[in-house]
Amino acid sequence: MVMQDKIICLPKRVQASQNQSSVSNVSQAVASTTPLPPPKPSPTNPVTVEMKGLKTDLDLQQYSFINQMCYERALHWYAKYFPYLVLIHTLVFMLCSNFWFKFPGSSSKIEHFISILGKCFDSPWTTRALSEVSGEDSEEKDNRKNVSRSNATPSGPEGGLVNSQSLKSIPEKFVVDKSTAGALDKKEGEQAKALFEKVKKFRLHVEEGDILYAMYVRQTVLKVIKFLIIIAYNSALVSKVQFTVDCNVDIQDMTGYKNFSCNHTMAHLFSKLSFCYLCFVSIYGLTCLYTLYWLFYRSLREYSFEYVRQETGIDDIPDVKNDFAFMLHMIDQYDPLYSKRFAVFLSEVSENKLKQLNLNNEWTPDKLRQKLQTNAHNRLELPLIMLSGLPDTVFEITELQSLKLEIIKNVMIPATIAQLDNLQELSLHQCSVKIHSAALSFLKENLKVLSVKFDDMRELPPWMYGLRNLEELYLVGSLSHDISKNITLESLRDLKSLKILSIKSNVSKIPQAVVDVSSHLQKMCIHNDGTKLVMLNNLKKMTNLTELELVHCDLERIPHAVFSLLSLQELDLKENNLKSIEEIVSFQHLRKLTVLKLWHNSITYIPEHIKKLTSLERLFFSHNKIEVLPSHLFLCNKIRYLDLSYNDIRFIPPEIGVLQSLQYFSITCNKVESLPDELYFCKKLKTLKIGKNSLSVLSPKIGNLLFLSYLDVKGNHFEILPPELGDCRALKRAGLVVEDALFETLPSDVREQMKTE
Repeated sequence: MVMQDKIICLPKRVQASQNQSSVSNVSQAVASTTPLPPPKPSPTNPVTVEMKGLKTDLDLQQYSFINQMCYERALHWYAKYFPYLVLIHTLVFMLCSNFWFKFPGSSSKIEHFISILGKCFDSPWTTRALSEVSGEDSEEKDNRKNVSRSNATPSGPEGGLVNSQSLKSIPEKFVVDKSTAGALDKKEGEQAKALFEKVKKFRLHVEEGDILYAMYVRQTVLKVIKFLIIIAYNSALVSKVQFTVDCNVDIQDMTGYKNFSCNHTMAHLFSKLSFCYLCFVSIYGLTCLYTLYWLFYRSLREYSFEYVRQETGIDDIPDVKNDFAFMLHMIDQYDPLYSKRFAVFLSEVSENKLKQLNLNNEWTPDKLRQKLQTNAHNRLELPLIMLSGLPDTVFEITELQSLKLEIIKNVMIPATIAQLDNLQELSLHQCSVKIHSAALSFLKENLKVLSVKFDDMRELPPWMYGLRNLEELYLVGSLSHDISKNITLESLRDLKSLKILSIKSNVSKIPQAVVDVSSHLQKMCIHNDGTKLVMLNNLKKMTNLTELELVHCDLERIPHAVFSLLSLQELDLKENNLKSIEEIVSFQHLRKLTVLKLWHNSITYIPEHIKKLTSLERLFFSHNKIEVLPSHLFLCNKIRYLDLSYNDIRFIPPEIGVLQSLQYFSITCNKVESLPDELYFCKKLKTLKIGKNSLSVLSPKIGNLLFLSYLDVKGNHFEILPPELGDCRALKRAGLVVEDALFETLPSDVREQMKTE
């Protein structure tokens, strides 16, 4: 149109006037026409001179010049530039509508959203998740409602703007086949897991700003303003497009004419097109006005999944905001089903179900059985470490007796744990655990041993306080009182069957919760991290206590409260700060005390009062600073186990021969230069550790130890081993710790005897 637009001009025709009084008018008329003889006028009637086939004496170049001059001077600008205006306005509208698809900050978000949305829509996990929360019959009902609603409701923003909430317009459009929905292979599970991660990262990034919303609002406002301007000036100027145009240009000296009548060849088409253009722009403008109304009718920077939560029963789908919400509102105008299926990947419940499914596929019952082992309590144990959850397949291993869960977050113990009829022990190490009510009832009746390792007291499972048949409880973690948070260890009084309580923590006093079970507690262990343990008077209430361990509690003296525990059989004061043990005489009242462990302290000597502890059978003095062994020590003639290793002892009294029940004797890493012959009177000796001393000779009398099965002589100054070692029939090469060269000094028959299993 632009290239074809032109006008065609001819000199204007002039009529003779009745009044000829003015000669100038006639001369102008004559000058403006061809120089022909003037007509003869009648004195009464005016005569019109009809021009037929008049020649203008203008050549082609003059006509082109006249046409161009009249096109520029006489033709209205609107008629001339109408095509250009249409083109420019169209380009502006296109730019406004497509700028956010090209701008990097917005286009990347849109493309990423569309990509994720499509994958979420097509994911088999979406179908499975929705099928689990809505039955097939209810979905068929929804589909029937959907058909009637889709027939009565127009699509797009116009159809559901006022009466709808987010996603309320269309439920699921198909019936889920549960037989296929339940099948999700490992690859599909991993793909769905990756989608959850992508959605999390995308939401975190997009919810931070509202660049898409702001850009869409601005471009819509710009289009509305543009629309109003176009309508205003086009309506006023469309009448300026005329087919005939009068042209008066002063080019008489060049052409001989001044007045021309011109024909605008495209005027008729331009006039029709301008009206059509106004109609199209009006329709487009009304759409923009509606879009603007839709933008401000309600906040599009907030999106609620309330309807989805009600319909699917997935209650933890979060509401979203900013650009994330805006894009979901936009996709709702196309098909709300997309948002509904996308919502599945915003739910932590759905994600946990997927993790559980993947976990079950990975950890089959056969694979779990390969991990079974026997623990310290001689129970068949299954250790599970650093998994994403607890596999349901665990509960198919009915022979399981102990379950150990370590560093597993969000563990849910289901009711199916009741299938483990033999389960007696449960270990939870840095695990956050929730439990089904039916599972709790099962554990209350069957669980005997519970071990909990935690970083914060709030991680302690609250249901453990109701395990009425629990016999052993092991707690590892910080139990220091946090007054600001009002966090304390709750009472254990409901644990009526509790017999063993072990606490590895940083307590400064015995917790009141422990005192509540003192009457029936038989063994208590407190392993501190070096925190000084004070106020031990509560120990006196534990009258039935048979074993007590106070380890690394920074004790400088033996607590007096211990001497009141008449039922005590074993006392362990390892890794304290004991230097003097003069109070040991008070142990004579503890007639049942058989094991005394005072190892890993700073004890420098053993008082003679120890002879009064005649009931002792096992005595631990290793890792101290003892230099002299009193002969009175060996008056405790019931001792079967005596550990004096890692001290500064130089001499072993011959009274050691009194210990006829001695089976274990260790003086490893001392400064002993010789062993008394009386040692070999202890004929029940099975283990003898004399390594890392200053011994130079091993007495042949060692052959008297017929039951000797373990001998450590490494790290001394021996040059030869006595052949009498061959008389120790229970001693084999694996039980003889000695340098290889020294072993070769034995007779060959003795060596062969020891090598024989």
